[in-house]
Amino acid sequence: MIKKLVVIAVLLCSVVGNAQEIISSPYSYFGIGLPKFKGTAENRMMGGLSILSDSIHVNLQNPAGYGALQLTTYTLGATHNRTSIENSTSSDDITNTSLDYLAIGIPTGRLGFGLGIIPYTSVGYKLSEETTTTYSEYSGRGGVNKLFLSAGYRVTDNFRVGIEGSYNFGNIQNKNLFFQQGIQYGTREDNRSDLSGFTFNLGAQYEQPISEKLQLTSSASYRPSANLTSENKRILSSVRYNNGIEEEINIKDIDIPTTDLTLPSQLRVGAGIGEKRHWFAGLEYQQITASDYSNRSFTLDNVTFENAATYRLGGYYVNDYNDITSYFNRITFRAGMRYQETGIVLNNEEINEFGISFGAGLPAGRLLSNVNVGVEYGQRGTTSAGLVQEDFLNIFISLSFNDKWFQERKFN
Repeated sequence: MIKKLVVIAVLLCSVVGNAQEIISSPYSYFGIGLPKFKGTAENRMMGGLSILSDSIHVNLQNPAGYGALQLTTYTLGATHNRTSIENSTSSDDITNTSLDYLAIGIPTGRLGFGLGIIPYTSVGYKLSEETTTTYSEYSGRGGVNKLFLSAGYRVTDNFRVGIEGSYNFGNIQNKNLFFQQGIQYGTREDNRSDLSGFTFNLGAQYEQPISEKLQLTSSASYRPSANLTSENKRILSSVRYNNGIEEEINIKDIDIPTTDLTLPSQLRVGAGIGEKRHWFAGLEYQQITASDYSNRSFTLDNVTFENAATYRLGGYYVNDYNDITSYFNRITFRAGMRYQETGIVLNNEEINEFGISFGAGLPAGRLLSNVNVGVEYGQRGTTSAGLVQEDFLNIFISLSFNDKWFQERKFN
């Protein structure tokens, strides 16, 4: 078991070095970027529901789920994204592939633990504007990663509680470039914010049989608001292009004070009904006090933040998870949808997002290990008020491998 823990630690360290994944959305410019993590692949197929927990999958959205684990579970997920961005005059297509999470859940009786890393938010955009006399270019990259340690406790067979502690870290870099006709040199402004801070999340889940077959499941989680320390840097440069190569002529460092950014509080509540290990349908509501967001180190015009909300509907169906004669009967089919009010208001236009998703959990090997493959189609933003609309297609996959670590030896 010690060797396994060492391997996991090495994997986590390698992911930390590469966890910031660039997405392609101009809306990622605001706040600390767009949310990158929307749940495990199993959750995302159901619209992102965090209500359910079971004995063979980790629930990275509600720490109470670790109390339901019966097997040690390793999980990782990745997404391939294709986004079409358009405004009133032009359009473009962009593709990205990214790692979504890497985690392990370890049961020890009624108590279960989780450890992992998640690229939590992401910034990635490159925009340009050209007129007869000027040329402007805006680009950004980076994001915030979350390294977490969780624990869930099964108080009774039907009730679980949990807590998660997280260290959030990362950096966001923005670059603005401006050239004007008739002026030999252009100007470039580079901003960088190095972010760090701690958060914690509380969770609870309750299951209640309401008939011989049907069961009611409910869940709640709450993350209080917290501060992220932002160490800010700004560099102003005069630049010119020489044979297509950008040359810096004059560089000046600008002193920007360290600031504290508020990471908004988050509340999730949900409930659903189903037949255990056969089918389930549920609803979930999430509220984020996004009005607490503040700018990192610069002032934004025509931008405000309002409280955000997300509504989710989803479920699953499996014919017979324990059927040894038919592989098809053991496949878990999942589907869902979500509608998200991001809380960003630009030019008096609310930036909202919706998505529909579906997929399947495919049995793969011993101890109910599985491969989960899903697809999500959605839309973000609007072409009104000079803004852009994004149509995206996400194809995501996760591997969930199960093992039994703590076994009583029958022979010495």
